[in-house]
Amino acid sequence: MADFIRGMELCSRFFQEIARPILEEFYPSLRYTAGLLGYGSDVLGFDDVVSTDHMWGPRFYLFLEEDDFDLKDKIYYTFSELLPYTYLGYSVNFSEPDPEDHGVRCASFLSEGKVSPLIFINTLDRFLEEYLGRSNMDDLDYLDWLTLSEHRLLALVSGKFFLDGIGINQKLKELSFYPLQVKLYLIASSWSILAEEQAFVKRCGDCGDEIGSRIICARMVDRLMRLCFLYSDQYAPYSKWFGTAFRYLPIDKAIGECLSKALSADSVTKREEYLVHAQELVGKLHNEMRLTTELEIKAVNYFGRDIKVIFADKLVDAIMNQLKGTSLEQLPLIGTLSQIGNFGTIADDNRYLKQSRALYQP
Repeated sequence: MADFIRGMELCSRFFQEIARPILEEFYPSLRYTAGLLGYGSDVLGFDDVVSTDHMWGPRFYLFLEEDDFDLKDKIYYTFSELLPYTYLGYSVNFSEPDPEDHGVRCASFLSEGKVSPLIFINTLDRFLEEYLGRSNMDDLDYLDWLTLSEHRLLALVSGKFFLDGIGINQKLKELSFYPLQVKLYLIASSWSILAEEQAFVKRCGDCGDEIGSRIICARMVDRLMRLCFLYSDQYAPYSKWFGTAFRYLPIDKAIGECLSKALSADSVTKREEYLVHAQELVGKLHNEMRLTTELEIKAVNYFGRDIKVIFADKLVDAIMNQLKGTSLEQLPLIGTLSQIGNFGTIADDNRYLKQSRALYQP
């Protein structure tokens, strides 16, 4: 087996050393952009040996201008004729798309005949229409932002262009992160959702409901982690890479330590202690971002009960004060479907965009 090399590096070298010379020789006047973005753990930089079993290997996207799109089949045929069977020990040939598994293709070593490479040739508009559900990124309104898949946005902005002859990198800069008002709405939503259950971790535990206490704790941990992504101006990936990406956020590492200890705590007292301290730390992060007036974030008793909270409602109120007079002011504070675990079937499926927009309308 070939020594493992991260997919992004493998694909970059494959393009520069193998594919680019072919394009320069046979299509010298062609203007194009080539790179790796969209689907794949290699795009996010989280790939490992396990990732190599499907849709992984020497590959790239080739974007053409609309006037040259009719060259798509010819270019692919040229690659299939001239590409080597292997590169750095990895197969350049891939199986046919599996109709039973979302069109997945796997590396398939070949010793004769034409290569079937994992090279996707498209125009940017056609790609975006298929990937995000729309191609025009210049006039996104707040409902567009709230219904676009967060993971797919991340997979676009995490990509790397090996050669950008038609300026796609600049065109995608508009998608680098949520506009400020949408970001504020999402932050307010997460604090609002936290506020709804802020007293229940201890309350459930005191009533002997250990499972309920742990479940609510886990939900609150998830929301606090999402807040950290928002405060860091970084999209959150879907569940498989959520915790991994969280570790790389530029935040106080004590936040992650408190969240981990809250999840593993065997007593409700310790669970509450670590969870409330994590909320204090994320509240401190909020103040450091200066998105609102500075707020006092301190654990206090919940209306005289032996339950500690920071009263997250004050954060919601302060943020919503910033959104007064905007079209986001009257929206229900529910965040997005992308922020709900296991909702990828809807959140990542462009067929449901219209229905998703309806969630925010009375």
